[in-house]
This record gives sequence, structure tokens and C-alpha cells, in this order.
Amino acid sequence: MNYHQYYPLDVLNGPGTRATLFVSGCEHQCRGCYNQSTWDVRSGHLFDEAMLSRIIDDLNDPRIRRRGLSLSGGDPLLPANLAGITELVARVRSHCPGKDIWLWTGYRLESLTEAQLALASRVDVIVDGPFEQGLADRRLKFRGSSNQRIFCRSGDGFVPWREES
Repeated sequence: MNYHQYYPLDVLNGPGTRATLFVSGCEHQCRGCYNQSTWDVRSGHLFDEAMLSRIIDDLNDPRIRRRGLSLSGGDPLLPANLAGITELVARVRSHCPGKDIWLWTGYRLESLTEAQLALASRVDVIVDGPFEQGLADRRLKFRGSSNQRIFCRSGDGFVPWREES
């Protein structure tokens, strides 16, 4: 798996202060995408053990409390990214107790493959659906177009996200 960008401190991609990883590779190639440079699965940098360790260290840094990890792209649920993202999520779960994980994907929740759903079930929040330029709205929180939906993991499934008060 490759990644395009890593932000150890981010306040835009999910609630609170977070660490955010933008992976390489996206088959949706949405018109008007602000992150077109991430479409090629071969672009960016190799995601290796050193980067994985850096993310874990940043999430556990007591000097700057981070609420969690955000995974975007590209598309973290692109089949070519599943193994790398699954390993990252497993390590965050085991080494960063109390941290939440948000994931953005152009796939719709109901169309995920068994492998994609297995990974999705390990994150806390999923923002699904392709960006649609005609439905773009800068007032939307945590999504670019009104067709995109936000779901929270609940038991064995997902429920619509309700903004915290």
C-alpha cells in the first residue's frame, strides 16, 4: 500500500484533533475531486513499518492529545489497500486504547464486499459514497457532497451519525 500524505495534527477530517492518513489509489475518480493526485495506486510513498509506528506514536503522544485517526485518500477500501489498512486499524486498536477511527470511502456501505465490510466493521465512523460535484456543499460537516452519508458502528452494524452536541 502507498500513502500520499500524512498529517500528524489535523482538525478538519473528523472531530477533535486527529492524525490523518491519505492513502493512494481510487477507482471512483469523481469529477471535481479535490484529491486527484491520490488516484494512482502507485503514487506517493510506500506505507511501511516506520510510518505505521509513527502513527501509533503520534496517537499516543501525551503532549498533544489526539482523539483518533482519520483514513482518507484515495480510498482506504480500495481492494489494493485492504491489507495495509486492516493492519493499521488492528495496530491502532491494540496500541491506542480510546482512540476512534474515521474512514472515508467512495463505495456505498450496502455495496461493500465481504472483505471491505470486515474492515469497515473495525472502524467507528464511515463516510460513504462518491463525491458528486453537482451536490457539493461547503456547509456540510465532514463530507463534500450531500449524497455522502455518515454512519457510526453500532453493535454488528451501522447507524446514521448524529452530530455531537
